[in-house]
Amino acid sequence: MTCDFRIPAPEIARRIEQIQYRLQNSDIDALFIIQRVDLLYYSGTAQRGYLFIPSEGKPLLLIKRYLPRAMEESPLGQIVRIESIKEAPQRIRDFYGRLPAKIGLELDVIPVREYRFIKNIFKEQTVLDASDLILSQRMIKSAWEVEQIEKTGELSCSCFEYARNNMREGLSEMEFAGMLEAYARNLGHGGMMRVRDYHTEGYAWHILSGKSGGMIGLLDSPSSGEGTSPAFPCGAGYRPFAKGDPVMIDFNSVLNGYHFDETRMLSIGKMPQKAMDACLAAIEIHNEVLENVRAGITVDELFRISVKKARSLGYEDYYLGPSDYRVTFIGHGIGMELIERPIIAAGRTDILQSGMVFALEPKMTFLDEFAAGVESVFLVTKDGHRMISSTPVEIFTC
Repeated sequence: MTCDFRIPAPEIARRIEQIQYRLQNSDIDALFIIQRVDLLYYSGTAQRGYLFIPSEGKPLLLIKRYLPRAMEESPLGQIVRIESIKEAPQRIRDFYGRLPAKIGLELDVIPVREYRFIKNIFKEQTVLDASDLILSQRMIKSAWEVEQIEKTGELSCSCFEYARNNMREGLSEMEFAGMLEAYARNLGHGGMMRVRDYHTEGYAWHILSGKSGGMIGLLDSPSSGEGTSPAFPCGAGYRPFAKGDPVMIDFNSVLNGYHFDETRMLSIGKMPQKAMDACLAAIEIHNEVLENVRAGITVDELFRISVKKARSLGYEDYYLGPSDYRVTFIGHGIGMELIERPIIAAGRTDILQSGMVFALEPKMTFLDEFAAGVESVFLVTKDGHRMISSTPVEIFTC
C-alpha cells in the first residue's frame, strides 16, 4: 500500500482563516505552533518545525527537519529552513518587519524547560496560553474531516469483522492483539495513537477477556486489564481466551492522522447469562444516550441520562467501575488526537454543537469477573446525530 494523502489547500486555508479570526478577537497577536498535531492541523505537514500564524497575513512555516518533505506536503506559501529555533525571531522580523507584542503558545503541552527557552528567545514579547483557542476550533470538524474519520471507521469495522472470524480458544490476549494490529496495519493503520495528555500512552490493543476485564488499574477507565508487566499494566496480557469468556475489544484505529475508537463484546460460543445481560444493558444505555443527542444539550446532561438508565436497569453498582474507583465520563471528542475536547462527563458545561464528533463508551466492571461495554463514534448534527461507526452494535459470537 502506498500513501498519497495530503490535506487539501482549501482545508488548510479555512483553518488558518478561522484561527486568525479567533486571534483578532483575543488578546493574542500571533501563534507560535510547536505541538506536532497542531502543526499538522494548520500546515499539512508533521515534519519537525514551528509555525508562526499572525492575526493577519500569511503564516510562516519554519522547518528544522526535513524541508523537502515539508514543501511537498504543505500547501503553505512561506516555508523556510532553519538550523535552530533561535533563528525564529529574526526570521519573523524578515518576513513581517517586526515581532508581535503578544505571542500565544500551547502551554497545555509544552514542557516547562522548553517554555523557558522560548520565552528567553522572545525576550521582549508577552507569552500567553493559546491552547484554548486552538482546541476549541478543533472541536468542530469540517465536512472534509468527517469524511476522513468515516474512512478510519471503515478500517475499524473491517478489524472487528476480522476479530469475529479469527478469535479462537487458546490464543492469548496479546497474541491475538498482535494478529489484529498486523491486519489493521496492512489496511493503513498508522500504529501511533496520538494523545495530548502526557500521563496517557495511546495504544490500540485494549483486549480484555474474562477476569482481565474485571481488573482496574492505572487507566482512567472502568477496566485496565492485566497488561504485560508492572511496566505496562494495562491492555492485553497473557491470559488465553476460553470458551464462553466475555471478551471486550476496545480497538483504536488511526488512518492518515484521524482516529477512531470502538468497543464490541465478543465470546467464543455462548457467554454466561450474567455477562450477556450486562452487555445488552450497556447497549441499551448507549442507545438511550444517542436518542438524546442534539445540538444545545450539555455533556453533563448526557452523562446523567446514562447514569439514570444504568440505575433503571439495575446496574448502578457496576456502571463505570466499582464505587471507590468509578470514572465520571462516558465519552470524548475524537479526531486528529484519540481524546479531544469536549469530554462527556459529570459536571462539565460544554454544549454540543453541530460538527462535533464523539466516541461514546458506556461500560461496566464486575470486579475480578469481567467487563461489559460498547463504544461507537457519532457526529452531532443540527437535528440530532449521525452514526459514523458502521460496526454493528451487537455482541459478536465467534
